Amino acid sequence: MRVMKHDVAIIGAGHNGLVCACYLAEAGLDVIVLERRDVVGGAAVTEEFHPGFRNSVASYTVSLLHPQIISDLNLAAHGLEIVLRPYANFLPLPDGNWLRTGATLEETQAQFRRFSERDAARLPAYYDMLERGAGLLRDLLLTTPPNAGGGIRDLVAALKLGNRFRRQSTAEHRDLLDLFTKSAGEMLDDWFEADPVKAVFGFDAIVGNYASPYTPGSAYVLLHHVFGEANGRAGQWGHALGGMGAITQAMLAEARARGVTVHTSAPVSAVEVSGGRACGLRLEDGERIEARSVAANVNPKLLFERLVAPEYLDQDFRDRIRRYRNGSGSFRINVALSELPRFAAAPDDDPDDGTRSGIIMAPSLEYMERAYFDARRIGHARQPVVEMLIPSTVDDSLAPPGSHVASLFCQQFAPAPAQGWDALKATAVEAIFDTVNAFAPNFRDSLLGYRALSPLDLEREFGLIGGDIFHGAMGLDQLFSARPVLGHGDYRTPVRGLYLCGSGTHPGGGVTGAPGHNAAREMIRDLS
Repeated sequence: MRVMKHDVAIIGAGHNGLVCACYLAEAGLDVIVLERRDVVGGAAVTEEFHPGFRNSVASYTVSLLHPQIISDLNLAAHGLEIVLRPYANFLPLPDGNWLRTGATLEETQAQFRRFSERDAARLPAYYDMLERGAGLLRDLLLTTPPNAGGGIRDLVAALKLGNRFRRQSTAEHRDLLDLFTKSAGEMLDDWFEADPVKAVFGFDAIVGNYASPYTPGSAYVLLHHVFGEANGRAGQWGHALGGMGAITQAMLAEARARGVTVHTSAPVSAVEVSGGRACGLRLEDGERIEARSVAANVNPKLLFERLVAPEYLDQDFRDRIRRYRNGSGSFRINVALSELPRFAAAPDDDPDDGTRSGIIMAPSLEYMERAYFDARRIGHARQPVVEMLIPSTVDDSLAPPGSHVASLFCQQFAPAPAQGWDALKATAVEAIFDTVNAFAPNFRDSLLGYRALSPLDLEREFGLIGGDIFHGAMGLDQLFSARPVLGHGDYRTPVRGLYLCGSGTHPGGGVTGAPGHNAAREMIRDLS
């Protein structure tokens, strides 16, 4: 049996695993990354799903990827190019009306006035409130949370965090309390009066969040989706030309340039432990990797329930990992289209305006809540929440001339329905297609092919437990120092020399690269 020796072995070549590897290699460490699939990138990959049609398979849009990581890893030099959406979001409505959030505050206010003068007037104050919360998150993205029960370093970190809060006014503290504890629905009902206005903002509160928009804590999920930036513009979203795989392929190129060894088709079967310390990995084919430290870019439940023997974890920790909440209620479909969708509700001056935006098919918070309760009862929403993105409108490399690809990101699908997803999948796909066709009547006629991924498919293919795109629910009980478990929020685990570097750690889900960056810093500190 062959044994390879390295300083660090990383489980999973998703974007955080590659980011972690790059920073470790920069520090002079010998790093190997093991990936179960035959391609790197985890959920941020681009693949052909229908002859001649390529698209981002799971993750599908760019905003949260940290600019420092883009710079440090030379991603632009490796070919990464991000283009902004011309408009943020487009909301077609069943009555033939529509709402579009513009590229500027003034454009969006002009749109809001069509529904409510009051909402247009309140928009600047709402944006200011969100930006204050988002600014705090940005300040914390590349920091290690102070660890509960830690030493003097954690105490100093907690004091610094306290000073950051003290500089804010009492009114700002109250806004933060609302954002971290209230439901998005309650908050938006207080700010605005028009249903379409509340819906276009409320969608962010249920992205990857199997919950009603009126579930307490959903306001934080809304905030989590607005702290990013694209091409230096805060709060903007964009397309990676070539799909999301362009991001991870650029990361792979930088990792290799720094001397990182990357093996695909190399599934890990166990973390090996000796004397209470992680000492390497065992692969499913029997091969062993010896390492001074191990990092895992996987869901914490997957790591601690499948890869680490239970005798190395105390009972309380095992119980809390068992209760670690997963399941984002997400269903993903890529579709190949012979023509652009034609929405029944669209601007008269340019009917295709909406196709260059994020197209949200969910006209009210009530609609979103009804979809959630459907999923609780029957396993899937009868009228799902659907966001359509058509990247081929700005990237002609993804589809043949005249044709298009679209991402359908769909919400309110039970992580583990009683019927099982293998039995329910076809019914759910039809519900999604019916929903889209109701807003864009040419959709079904233009459909050339598709690939659908249920929550179970997302788990099987990408290791997303319960289909959870965030590696764990983003509730207050699973954030910051409590992610994934209080006492282990600093990327270290109960097993010495074993670290978490994925989205199951601070700052959570999305293609940010921050968990990989932060975990590498802590590993370098320990290995030094």
